[in-house]
Amino acid sequence: MNPGKRREIFERFRAANPHPKTELAYRTPFELLVSVVLSAQATDKSVNLATAQLFQVANTPETMVKLGEAGVMEYIKTIGLYRNKAKNIVELSRLLIQNFKSEIPRTREELESLPGVGRKTANVVLNVAFGQPTMAVDTHIFRVANRTGIAPGKDPLEVEQKLLRFVPPEFLLHAHHWLILHGRYVCVARNPKCPACLIRDLCEFRPKTKKA
Repeated sequence: MNPGKRREIFERFRAANPHPKTELAYRTPFELLVSVVLSAQATDKSVNLATAQLFQVANTPETMVKLGEAGVMEYIKTIGLYRNKAKNIVELSRLLIQNFKSEIPRTREELESLPGVGRKTANVVLNVAFGQPTMAVDTHIFRVANRTGIAPGKDPLEVEQKLLRFVPPEFLLHAHHWLILHGRYVCVARNPKCPACLIRDLCEFRPKTKKA
């Protein structure tokens, strides 16, 4: 894909949604971190339903440690992998107290030192909580980047590196959200909604779906 076409794609995304936001409900960087850890292999909607109750009783590292694994499990048992996630959330809370004075670290390396926090989760926190121009490549972004031709790659890391290199700098802060939302609601996995797509004429996906 040539740079001019790529720029036009992001100009259209920006025009349609100038200030995209995460669909996870949170009020503090700690709540965001917990929500993103919970969102692995789960929908944002299911996470929000669980955290609406959880954060009423534990929304700091100290209160989360006090609640304990069994207590956390009671609030998140509707979410997949809830046992392991409860363990990770309590342990990452303990390490935040021990190593970071209960503050959420602002580097990827420090975030990835916490249990349950991989590269994608760290990138989301850095982008959403701290305004860093990172690219958290989930299944939606991986699909959109490859299908459209914006930044094809064989794995999430390659797609991430290409997006950071190819997306014009002025779009980098919000590019992650635009691509996720596009993949979640328009460029869906099985039957992409090409007739309703605002970048249909720029996308390099050949077997585009048509109106019934």
